[in-house]
Amino acid sequence: MATLSRLRVAAATAAASLTRLRLAPITSRSYGSAAQLQYDYDDDYSYDESSSEMEDSLGSVSGRGVQWVVMGDPFTNRQMYAEKLAQLLKVPHISMGTLVRQELNPRSSIYKQIADAVNQGKLVPEEVIFGLLSKRLEEGFYRGETGFILDGIPRTRTQAEVLDQLADIDLVLNFKSTEACLQKKLAHYQDVHSVHRSMNKPLEDYYKKQQKLLNFNVAGAPGETWQGLLAALHLQHMNALSSSQKLSV
Repeated sequence: MATLSRLRVAAATAAASLTRLRLAPITSRSYGSAAQLQYDYDDDYSYDESSSEMEDSLGSVSGRGVQWVVMGDPFTNRQMYAEKLAQLLKVPHISMGTLVRQELNPRSSIYKQIADAVNQGKLVPEEVIFGLLSKRLEEGFYRGETGFILDGIPRTRTQAEVLDQLADIDLVLNFKSTEACLQKKLAHYQDVHSVHRSMNKPLEDYYKKQQKLLNFNVAGAPGETWQGLLAALHLQHMNALSSSQKLSV
């Protein structure tokens, strides 16, 4: 119950922090309007740290599952790899986009808050976003979940700071598109990619300072990329074990 109490205290602290933030104008883009909702939540760099540093950052706290964040460039199939990692590591994949869309239902108590923001082309309030995340983590605690792979949040440094009050993040996996991959995209996609990278820079710097950032280049086909990702995370042995267990069933 100590973990649950900590989560509730952290959620209350995070809510208070967000209330203070509303007193000042927020200029950074986080969660978007109706036209941006799918992209903002589900949009789809090379590793430059020493292997010993990476092994330290990958180590989860004894007695619980990993608590990872996935982020990165659009068009990298980030969500697909997050789901595969979650299955491999036996932790839930928590998609912020899914949590928000589940509340776009007239029966939801916060439907009007989200719908009004979307219909007016405004940002979904951050206190709503973190309220949904806090609720999902608490529900997971009651189900016996001890870890997660989180996708779609944080999108800004401020959100990262609030998230640190809710969870102890072990690793932030940052998917990056290579130049060769970008050249295959239309000019419009390249423009979106440039804007996205400039907006992500403060967030990358935040996690790099904490020594939690792992950049990963997405260059090849999905199968090739998956094997490279497993190697970067030192998870080949788990994938081999999982495959052998499926064959023996």
